[in-house]
Amino acid sequence: MATATEADAMRRAIVLAARALGSTSPNPVVGCVLLDAEGRTLGEGLHHRAGEPHAEVNALRAAREAGHDVRGATAVVTLEPCDHTGRTGPCTRALIEAGVARVVYAVSDPTSDARGGAATLAAAGVDVEGGLLADRAAAGNAAWLSSVLHGRPFVVWKYAATLDGRSAAADGTSRWITSAESRADVHRLRAEADAVVVGSGTLRADDPHLAVRGAPPQRHEPVTQPLRVVVDTNATVKPGARVLDDAAPTLIAVAEDADTTHLPGVETVRLPRAAGAPGLDVRALLGALHERGVCSVLLEGGSTLAGAFLAAGAVDQVIGYLAPALLGAGPTALGDAGIGTIAQALRLDVTDVARLGPDLRITATPQASAFATAPAFANATEEN
Repeated sequence: MATATEADAMRRAIVLAARALGSTSPNPVVGCVLLDAEGRTLGEGLHHRAGEPHAEVNALRAAREAGHDVRGATAVVTLEPCDHTGRTGPCTRALIEAGVARVVYAVSDPTSDARGGAATLAAAGVDVEGGLLADRAAAGNAAWLSSVLHGRPFVVWKYAATLDGRSAAADGTSRWITSAESRADVHRLRAEADAVVVGSGTLRADDPHLAVRGAPPQRHEPVTQPLRVVVDTNATVKPGARVLDDAAPTLIAVAEDADTTHLPGVETVRLPRAAGAPGLDVRALLGALHERGVCSVLLEGGSTLAGAFLAAGAVDQVIGYLAPALLGAGPTALGDAGIGTIAQALRLDVTDVARLGPDLRITATPQASAFATAPAFANATEEN
């Protein structure tokens, strides 16, 4: 039975893991804390980037550099230690060779190549316990778990609106609906995502840059710029668009028959059109991003693209920034999501409400049954 000290150490390990969000894909974020027999911290570590040492190895190194003897220690880890050799060696071997006596982990590794670490440790005489604060640790690793278990990225739809649900005024102006505090928080979301997705309508209306600016608050790891993805069915993007600069990588998703001769040197991916509607197939887009190692997507597109993603059952979390303002007219935050009656409403569970300057940030997740009837392929429409 895990102790209160081990539970505290797991909370700390979860915080450590979160420091590398957006930097480790296609690997998970992992944190580790080493404790001595009296519950004192010997060392801490996290996994910084794919191909670099894992959290357990970094924690062992930190303890040794501090002059601590780790024999008989307890390792508290957010994910079951890996049991395979990839770009780095198995963490099970590192822990066993270091003389660690006990391992407490939160989430079991579901991957076919790395799982089994708990059994290997136990066979070597290490006391092993799993499941400590598993829900909290899994939430921190939601993007990686979605990629592994569902074969697609975890999608967060972010929007900004007035209290009456308007994303812009009647004349199309939208800068700025929300406060500087909310806009800074959006850069945090971008820094934690592998890819930021917008549609061609947003590109034409706002000419967004989509790169992370500055160092987001509480960010400890160097920012890895997310992949900027433009859903542009007919390849209407102009060569001078800001999203095509060299501040971050960019991918233009176009239809299989689109003419891209005016975009030399721009990376594109050709995808099937949605069945029975304009635009691209959302599931095909997410599949293509998954193949590129993208585990998390921040959807910043306008109302039409958001509606297509929701209709496809491809939104895992909603983050709305609500400004205390009223417009009374103008575009709404969400377009057609295939809902015809109140009984079909997509119900959400609110998981967090926070005050950012004058604004409210509301975080919610779809209820388990919300997308049970979603079609296998979305009728995704391009923003016009």
